[in-house]
Amino acid sequence: MSAVDVRDLTRTYKSGAEAVRGISFSVQPGQVFGLLGTNGAGKTSTMDVIAGLAAPTSGTVRVLGHDPIRERRAIRHRTGVVLQSGGLPGELTVSEAVRMWAGTMRAPRPATEAIEAVDLVERVDVPIKSLSGGERRRLDLAIALLGRPELLMLDEPTTGLDAESRRRIWTLIRELVDNGTAVLLTTHHLEEAEELSDALAILHRGRIVTEGTLDEVVGTYRAEIRWGSAVGRPPAGVLDGGEAVETEGRHVVIRTGNLQRTLSRVLRWAEDDGLALPELRATPASLETAFLAVARADEPAAHELEGAVR
Repeated sequence: MSAVDVRDLTRTYKSGAEAVRGISFSVQPGQVFGLLGTNGAGKTSTMDVIAGLAAPTSGTVRVLGHDPIRERRAIRHRTGVVLQSGGLPGELTVSEAVRMWAGTMRAPRPATEAIEAVDLVERVDVPIKSLSGGERRRLDLAIALLGRPELLMLDEPTTGLDAESRRRIWTLIRELVDNGTAVLLTTHHLEEAEELSDALAILHRGRIVTEGTLDEVVGTYRAEIRWGSAVGRPPAGVLDGGEAVETEGRHVVIRTGNLQRTLSRVLRWAEDDGLALPELRATPASLETAFLAVARADEPAAHELEGAVR
């Protein structure tokens, strides 16, 4: 059974804005599924429906085999959720907040264990209102881990964290996944998505534009070689004809499906002609390549929902 199964999900706001336009995907136990997208793409709207915080306009959502709204009691103790903003009272200390939340659960893990997992031991007696933004994110995660969740939903979980803290959270997530937890992740950090995601989907204007493993998503895009345009383009015969060569601003840009072969030919041409290639850069296809291609595909319309939906 899938931990999350979404079929033909739509969500339309009272204003008429379509936040989600018929998307389908599933998340398996022991898998991190990354849900990425441009601003206003519908990521948080989708997460709200899966978390049972909002009803779909149409389509179906099942969490651990149950409707997340009508059968919330059946899944509440089996899921953990970290939303973009927490709602814990600022006057409570870290320890008080975690212990209070643990008191609402059937068989929570020890509060001290959850606090240690997110490296907040030295802040247990500090009021939440005095924590930094990154520390509050770690506290949100500690609370989400209390119930030993089968499904962990993370909406921008490392926002505000420094690089070291972010990597500690990555390690913790991987440990949970290795023990069978399913993770649904939204993030603006593409490095984070590359590091964690076993599968991912990129949303744009409420639709899934591309989906698959990281290799499958990235494999449909080309590597890029660029240098200062003052040198000009390679003459006919240097390349094999399978590349796209353009001048973009002050750079010559070559997009190719075989980075090593094309780069070798470019360097040989420059060496033979005694040319220096200023600002030379060779970049393999990456998740950033795929994401930017999606974002640029429809730039005038890309902001249609921005401000209308989250």
